Amino acid sequence: MGKTPSKLNELASRAAKWLSLSAATPGHHTASVVADRFDRITWRDTYEQSAGLRDLAEELSRRYGHHTTDLLTDAFLAAYKIGPRLRERAEMDPSRLVNHQVITSLVESTEFAELHRETADDPYAAAMAVLAQAAALRRMLERSRDGQAHAERAKKAHQDAEDAATTVGEALQQAADEADEDGTVPPPAADAVRQAIETAEAAEAAARQAAQAAVQALAATAPGIRAAARSAAAKAAQAVRKEAALMRAWGVGPGELERMPFDQRARLAERLRTGRLAQWAELIGRFRQMAGGERARKVENATGELVGVTLGNELSRVIPSELASLGLPELRAVFAARYAAGELMLYDSQGEQATGKGAVIACVDTSHSMYEAGPGGVTREAWAKACALALLDQARHAGRDFVGILFSAADKLQVFRFPAGEPAEIAQILDFAETFLGGGTSYQRPLTAARELLEEEFNDAARSRGDIVMLTDDDCGVTEEWMRGWNDAKQRLGFRVFGVAIGDPRVAEADSVLDALCDNLRSIEDLTDVHAAADLFRVI
Repeated sequence: MGKTPSKLNELASRAAKWLSLSAATPGHHTASVVADRFDRITWRDTYEQSAGLRDLAEELSRRYGHHTTDLLTDAFLAAYKIGPRLRERAEMDPSRLVNHQVITSLVESTEFAELHRETADDPYAAAMAVLAQAAALRRMLERSRDGQAHAERAKKAHQDAEDAATTVGEALQQAADEADEDGTVPPPAADAVRQAIETAEAAEAAARQAAQAAVQALAATAPGIRAAARSAAAKAAQAVRKEAALMRAWGVGPGELERMPFDQRARLAERLRTGRLAQWAELIGRFRQMAGGERARKVENATGELVGVTLGNELSRVIPSELASLGLPELRAVFAARYAAGELMLYDSQGEQATGKGAVIACVDTSHSMYEAGPGGVTREAWAKACALALLDQARHAGRDFVGILFSAADKLQVFRFPAGEPAEIAQILDFAETFLGGGTSYQRPLTAARELLEEEFNDAARSRGDIVMLTDDDCGVTEEWMRGWNDAKQRLGFRVFGVAIGDPRVAEADSVLDALCDNLRSIEDLTDVHAAADLFRVI
């Protein structure tokens, strides 16, 4: 007896499951972080600009597989996007389940929230965070080798199941083409459909088994990955904060960083992290903070630091309680009488003058002895230049030109000019900070240069009352002829001279040359103390 003829509708009913699978649009994503095209453009641009990211991607791909490039993309976008959203695990391509587990562990850690505050909407900081996590990413990928192998097998099994489902559809279509008018399908075509269905069922079972094995393998690595993710986020946050603090210490604001091209910002960060500049950052930051605080305390038009209350008739210094009496008609006559007698209560001050209007000039000694370090490990040069950079801030805050003069022996001098109307380029600031001339010490050459600059400013812009700050650790002789010219210029131009004797109190003694040159002189012995020069920032 022959086989019962197969009907097309019966075969179609059995094949319906596989037809729906083959017709469905694949929903398996390779990206764990949901991103729009602008996010992807930002990643591509950053990747192209960062040699570090490209090198890391090449290394990870070579050691662990091509899925690692998507992992770096996810790590970047998680840090960069303001509100990163992860796909559901079921939406992921099986071969990217390790990536999804790593990124999920990273984003769900408490340490990531701290990192994200530093990196959100900042491509450079996000890229830096990825690079800072490189070692942890390697550890996580190493732990996930077995899980990734199972995930790859699950992907292959899933693809086989999809191919088998497609074959069912093709076999059914062939059966439909060969069926007669009443839907009867020839045995060979019907057998092909049934065979395709059996193959699809076996492939589906294999895919389920492979997926389950992958889930179990990944679950075994989850605790280690979560621990590594927390460590990675914490380390990255520390690195990003440290660089941000370094930039702030050198006066580079967030706005300037955002406008700076990626490669320029990377070179600047590297320059600040290496050499002597890295050692000075903390000191410079403390100087800037102290100077800012002193600016806030400054009393405009006061003759000095407020120390109490005295009697007099200078209305600009009358205390508020005295002025309040003018609001009462019966006390106005009393106020007038006390004013005439010079008996009004006034704020008392001492030791300071009104701020200058001309350029601020810092003459920084860079002779060999300035390289000497104090008990705290801070060199005399570092203290002097940190003070000078705070004076640069002070000048710019007051709308005054700043000039940094580095000097040592009579034949060694370098001048850095920072006009008030132009931006202070960070490259020039760093050149000023890094330059060290060495050799002996001469006062006449730098002070002559400072005097000539103030004369030029007076002749060109009619500005007087400049301020010169002499930062040195040595006392040098000057000729009588030079001293006469110096005093004449000082009287004509109205500039002030402040002296800072660094590391050697003898330089500030009453009979020293520096004392004769300066209107205001102080000695600095503790090089870790930035407040020893605080009064400079109230009067300059």
